[in-house]
Amino acid sequence: MPPAPPPAGRRAPSVDSLATAGPPLQVVWLRDASFGEVTERGARTPHRHDYHELIWTREGSGLHRVDGEPSPVTARTLTVIARGQIHVFERGERLWGAVVRFGDELLDDRGAAALRSSWSPGASGPPSVPVPEGEVDRLEALIEMLAAETGRPPDGRSLQVERHLLGVLVLWLERWQDATRTERHDGGDPALALHRRFIGLLERDFTDHGDAAHYAEALRVPQAALARALTAATGRGTKELVTERRMLEAERLLRFSDLTVGELAFRAGFSDPLYFSRAFRRRHGVSPTEYRARRSGES
Repeated sequence: MPPAPPPAGRRAPSVDSLATAGPPLQVVWLRDASFGEVTERGARTPHRHDYHELIWTREGSGLHRVDGEPSPVTARTLTVIARGQIHVFERGERLWGAVVRFGDELLDDRGAAALRSSWSPGASGPPSVPVPEGEVDRLEALIEMLAAETGRPPDGRSLQVERHLLGVLVLWLERWQDATRTERHDGGDPALALHRRFIGLLERDFTDHGDAAHYAEALRVPQAALARALTAATGRGTKELVTERRMLEAERLLRFSDLTVGELAFRAGFSDPLYFSRAFRRRHGVSPTEYRARRSGES
């Protein structure tokens, strides 16, 4: 049985959500946009995404921080900010492109797993994917079609059209991402396909299930077969990937909240705070409290 939830009232990372009114899809064009670390509303602050975001940069430069780590903005790239990540677009200079935001309801399980596999534990792909020069016009035409759908009165076909167009966009993203990896994978590689299915399940269940048997049963494959596929795709086994996902959540909460170590351990899926603290020290060489103190001044 999971432990009782921690007491309410402590600050956790702020959550940025799509507007409740209107479609679960937004397209914002960047037309020679420039901004710094401080805006008219004050300093830019990190926030957790409750949606997926694809940032297309045709021209310009700048800096993202994703889960506190810097990610430069470069021309002709598509940057993936997946649901649940903590992000801040710190600065931009002469940006041309677009931002596409959308909820999980516009993705099938495969599409959601493909986006998360770009950043989840064991991933080998970069957070920003270069777009081949010959594909730029096609990509922008697709984004324009998505924008046009958001601007028309919804009808019985709107959701299907949006899902279809986003599905194409995610498939293109996978194609371009695979082309940048050191180890090239065939799109039909069973190990890679199973890894992507596992990532989607992991994101849903990592706080409640730490055992490899749960994931193998849910994916309808033997534990040994799942372990082999994940090792082939990532170099890590099932249990290691679950632990890495929990540690990633704990690191986020240490940096971007004032939850106690016991509270954030629970939220990250660890029922025993002492076990969590020992495991965290083995991983980072410092205690959770020391880690927080060292990184508290970072974005």
